[in-house]
Formats: sequence, structure tokens, C-alpha cells
Amino acid sequence: MRRNIIGLVIAGLVVAVALATFVSPFASSSPDGLEKVAADKALDTEVEDHALAGGPLAEYGVEGVDNARVSTGLAGLIGVGVTFAVGFGLFAVIKRVRVEPDPMRESSSVAAGP
Repeated sequence: MRRNIIGLVIAGLVVAVALATFVSPFASSSPDGLEKVAADKALDTEVEDHALAGGPLAEYGVEGVDNARVSTGLAGLIGVGVTFAVGFGLFAVIKRVRVEPDPMRESSSVAAGP
């Protein structure tokens, strides 16, 4: 069972890395439906930049990388890596909490006896 889960996680990670790295550079740069409707209906007149708009991964690219496709692919790869690391860390913490015995529960069951 454990091998199946590990294989599934590795296969999913490989697919996510491949899509983020090699397919994301071909995604449309046109605004999505919500942005287009907001622009068409003049609902975006008071839009402000996000606080992290000047960040190193802003606008689906990596700052300092001149080639747009490489920049987008690299940003996707970084995003998958960070997401995987956070998810792996959360699952490790959850597993650890579920596996560790509760000292209060053990002492009360021992004291109660058969």
C-alpha cells in the first residue's frame, strides 16, 4: 500500500513539474474571463497593484530572466516545488500528530484496568 502511495505522489509530481515547466509558457497572456468582464463593464477603474506586484515571481515570471517562455516555465517549476514542499510538510506534521500516542489517554486506560 505504501509503495502505491509513494508511486502516485512521484507520478503526480512529475506530471505537475512537466506541465508547469513545459506547458505553462504556452498559456494565453490575455486576461481571464473575470478580468475581461470587469474591464468591459468599467468595474476595474480603481484597481490597484497587489502589495507583491514587484516581487521576484510577479506576473507568472521570474524577475531577471529575459526569455519570457523560460521565465514562465521557471516560475511554474518554483511554484510546484513550493506547493509540494508545503503540502509534504503539512502531511508530515499531521501524520506525526496522528501516530504519537496521547499520554493522558494511556494513563487513564492503565488506571482503569480490565
